[in-house]
Amino acid sequence: MNFNLSQIPARTPKPRNAGLTMVMDKGLSINEVKNFLEASDPHVDIVKLGFGTSFVTPKLREKIEVYKNAGMPLYFGGTLFEAFLIRNQFEDYIAVCKDYGIDYMEVSDGSITIPHAEKCGYIEKMTKYGTVLSEVGSKDAEHIMPPYKWIELMRAELEAGASYVIAEAREAGNVGIYRGSGEVREGLVQEILTQIPEEKIIWEAPQKAQQLYFLELIGCNVNLGNIAPNEVIPLEAMRIGLRGDTFRLYLDKDKAIY
Repeated sequence: MNFNLSQIPARTPKPRNAGLTMVMDKGLSINEVKNFLEASDPHVDIVKLGFGTSFVTPKLREKIEVYKNAGMPLYFGGTLFEAFLIRNQFEDYIAVCKDYGIDYMEVSDGSITIPHAEKCGYIEKMTKYGTVLSEVGSKDAEHIMPPYKWIELMRAELEAGASYVIAEAREAGNVGIYRGSGEVREGLVQEILTQIPEEKIIWEAPQKAQQLYFLELIGCNVNLGNIAPNEVIPLEAMRIGLRGDTFRLYLDKDKAIY
């Protein structure tokens, strides 16, 4: 850090296994990627090329090369995986990942229905080609799963070989683990945490209030995803108590002078 302050919580160092910040790139230009990495690289652990944007992104190969030259892991959004799968092009998807040097892969079923045993089978197959992240939860706001089902699916997908399970929220943070208003389904989250290790879950949390909830619940080294590129520095400041929302979270009350 740039100067010394006491009572700052310890962040896990990169490369991190916990305390991850996953950023969603929804179409940054090559120059924007360079600027983003210059400003935020120390605080970003993985980048997702959101939903199906990689299909229509100009100069995709050059853009991916910028990320790879910076040592930044990245992957295609799960919607692209589903788009290949529903067209019976699973092997083509693997070939595309290989061709572009993508060694992180997301398995999701937020837009299509995949029998869960089959989804776990895809996870198991894809671990041969790279690190697998599996997303749990539907993008359909009307599809509400009870907590026991979230736990059952997450446990099975981790056992199938996923390195992390991603708790679905969409880019807006208004489905899955959240109500339509963006409010956290607190009972659901807390029940999940009784059975699934916190370090194995990436909580999609695009809204500041959602990020704050998980920081207060789990701590500065919670895994958070779907962070906008321009929100990385504000999030990192909030993680360590240097934003108004978390200002007193880590202070020793006996030593504070105000």
